[in-house]
Amino acid sequence: MSIKSSKVPCELEPASVRLPGRLGALAWAQWDQLRHAAAVIGTVLFVFVQPRCWSRRVRKAFAQQILSVGVEPLWFVGAVAVFVGISVVVQLTFWADETGQSQLLGPLLVTVVARELGPVLINLVVIVRSGSAMTTQLGVFEINGDVRVLETQGRDPFLELVMPRVLGTAVSTFCLTIVFILVTFASGFLFAAWTGKGSRDLFLFADTVSSAVQPKDIFNILAKSILPAMFAGASCCIGGLGIGKSVAEIPQATQRALTRSVAGLFVISAVVSLLTYW
Repeated sequence: MSIKSSKVPCELEPASVRLPGRLGALAWAQWDQLRHAAAVIGTVLFVFVQPRCWSRRVRKAFAQQILSVGVEPLWFVGAVAVFVGISVVVQLTFWADETGQSQLLGPLLVTVVARELGPVLINLVVIVRSGSAMTTQLGVFEINGDVRVLETQGRDPFLELVMPRVLGTAVSTFCLTIVFILVTFASGFLFAAWTGKGSRDLFLFADTVSSAVQPKDIFNILAKSILPAMFAGASCCIGGLGIGKSVAEIPQATQRALTRSVAGLFVISAVVSLLTYW
C-alpha cells in the first residue's frame, strides 16, 4: 500500500509541471505572433508613404487585391445589408415609435449598425472569404519556390506580395463597411415605410441619423474597419509565407491564421470601443 501510494504523486507531478510550461509556451508563441504581425503592419505603413516603393508590379498587385476583396463580394455584402436592414433597422424603428422614444432612433441606429455591427460583420466576411484564399495562395507560392525566384531576380517579395495584400484588405474592408452601413439604413427605411411601421419622410430619417453621428463615431468606424483588417492581412501573409515545403501544412496554417484574425478582430474592436467611448 505504501509503495503504491508513493508512486501516485510521482506520476502526477510531471503532468502538473508540464501543464504550466505548455501554457507558457503557448502564450509566448501568441505574443511572438502578435509582435510579428505588428512589425509587418509597421513596415507596410513605412513603405506605403514612399513613392519609389510603388512600382508597376506593386500597383497591379494592389489593384488585384482591391478587386478580389472589395469589389467581387459587393453583391453578397449588399444582400446581407438588406437583410440586416430589414431585421435590425425596422425593429429599432418600430420599437422607438411604440415607446414614444423616436428621438432615440438616430443614436440607436448609429450605435448598433454603424459603430458595432457594420465593422465587425464586414471584417468577418473579409476574413472568412479572403483570408483563407490569401494564406493558401502565399503558401503555394512559398512551396513552389516563387518567393525565392523573386529574390533571385532582385525584386522585393515584401513589396510585391505582402504590402499590396495588407493595404488592399484594409482599404477594401473600410469601403465595404461604408457600403454596408448605407445599404442597411436605406433598406431598413424603405421596408419600414413600405410596411407602415416607420416614418415615410426620408429627410427626417436622414436628419435623425446624421445628427446622431459624432466625430468619435467616425474615428470608431475608421479604426474598427482598418485596424482589424490590417491585422488579418498581416496574419494571413505570415501564415502563408511561414509554410514549409509540404502542401499538407496549408490547411493548418490557414486555420491558425483565421483564428488569430478573428481573435484580433474582437480584441481590437473592444480596445477601440474602450478608448473611444470610455
